Amino acid sequence: MFLKRIKENWKSGITVALVSIPLSISLAVASQASPIDGIITAIWAGLIASLFGGSNYNIVGPTGALSGILATYAIIHGADKLSVLAILAGVIILCAFLMKLERYLVFVPASALYGFTLGVACIIAFNQFNFATGLTNLPKHEKFIDNLIESFKHVGSASPAALIVFALFLFGLFALLKWVPKIPAVIALTPVGVLFGYFTSVGKIHIPLQTLQTKFGDIAPTLFQHHSFVFDATIIAPACTIALIAILETMLSAKIADGMTHTKHDKRKEMFALGIGNIASGFMGGIPATAALARTSLNIKTGAINKMSGTISSVAIASISVILISTFKYIPLAVIAAILVFTAYRMIELHHFTRLYRLDRKEFYLALVVAFITVYEDPIVGILFGVAAALIIFMDKLSHGQYELTMNDIKKGEVSHTAGIEKIHVLEGAHTLVYSIKGQLAYINALAHVGRFENDLSGYTNVVLRFRELYFIDLDGVGAIDEIIELVQDQHKNVYITGVNPLIEKLLEESKHFAKLKDQGYVFHKTSEVLVKLGFPLK
Repeated sequence: MFLKRIKENWKSGITVALVSIPLSISLAVASQASPIDGIITAIWAGLIASLFGGSNYNIVGPTGALSGILATYAIIHGADKLSVLAILAGVIILCAFLMKLERYLVFVPASALYGFTLGVACIIAFNQFNFATGLTNLPKHEKFIDNLIESFKHVGSASPAALIVFALFLFGLFALLKWVPKIPAVIALTPVGVLFGYFTSVGKIHIPLQTLQTKFGDIAPTLFQHHSFVFDATIIAPACTIALIAILETMLSAKIADGMTHTKHDKRKEMFALGIGNIASGFMGGIPATAALARTSLNIKTGAINKMSGTISSVAIASISVILISTFKYIPLAVIAAILVFTAYRMIELHHFTRLYRLDRKEFYLALVVAFITVYEDPIVGILFGVAAALIIFMDKLSHGQYELTMNDIKKGEVSHTAGIEKIHVLEGAHTLVYSIKGQLAYINALAHVGRFENDLSGYTNVVLRFRELYFIDLDGVGAIDEIIELVQDQHKNVYITGVNPLIEKLLEESKHFAKLKDQGYVFHKTSEVLVKLGFPLK
């Protein structure tokens, strides 16, 4: 069985490894960490996730979704703190696992996540300005936007050679994506970048280019790095945000993988593996990690059918890195910039924004605001604002109170049918109103329902309150029902109640009017029974 799984998954595992190495190096650099930090993360976080995870396809490692937060934190507090950040984020994920908090992921809407991803993609892309233009030794600022302004101030010192190399490699990546989509563009062009950088370093090609070696020195092959594990209070807020984003990205990636393969992942196992994977990455000297959707998708497309593919990928990354990592020091920073801009572009899924714009403009504009805050202020503030604003928008929608109303005439039968959240407009000659409350009746929308009956409505004799589709009610809802009954009875109209389901019946007994109406015979199982009693013809 073991050998069979290796045979079935080795091609996908090796392919993912070949893509993961340059991406892990590039994303680590984007996070203000060293290239080897990214490799260590891909090895250990990826290995743990493949051994203990609940998805057969997720590939865990450094990702663009986290790089914006990591870069901001590293600039302020130092890149050496990123390993501690990974450990604490892993501990928080495990705490979330123990408390089963994945149930509350519904509070983070897709619009906030799309906006955050768009913002992070912009940060990744524009953060490559210095690499793409050959600018060096510029002052560092805490905020991304200030660093970008600093770069623009020095654009006159840009290197034409670096800019040309950046443009050529970026064009090559997009060209391969369009014309040879079956071959991962990063795999194809990274060796070209290494050779080009080597020839410039030894003087075979006389072009002054910065490489990973000039920025980080020699890159020694290692599976473990010593770091100073010093904890301070400033790490808590970013660790919580990283844990949240890591969980969301991992679950989203696993869900999309399920859709591609018609399988079902285990959320609990995936959460547990993500937590211990981040802890392992931190202890070994890596940075925070999460599932990478692009690498997961590649894993599936190249034939993976089991978690063994992820295990093979991690082992292959370790093996290849030990043998060849020293050659990666020749990659020009302009090539790294091209890879990261290409990665940032592929993070943005325009069809999500198109669908939001078409179906829900509020959510669309919320996504854009989240992206703006993520870029201008801070990724942590961006995602937190997105969650808070989305909940407020959602509560506002609920507060209007969903209902359905039919107006019935004794002679003509049903004369009008409306549904939604607007006020009631009674037609002339409507004899009986059937008012259906949809979903829930609680403190958030009780006043909206009461408000529809507060006007002195005329032209009808009976009101039927239909509760067939009312699935939740609280004490404020019970109070609202009492108010509605009193308002209608004060207008000398008759009130009937129908469709009381077991989910709300116990709490309805707290109503001072419900029991009285029941004793009077004004509570019915079906609305049709009331209409027949009132003289409407039986259909």
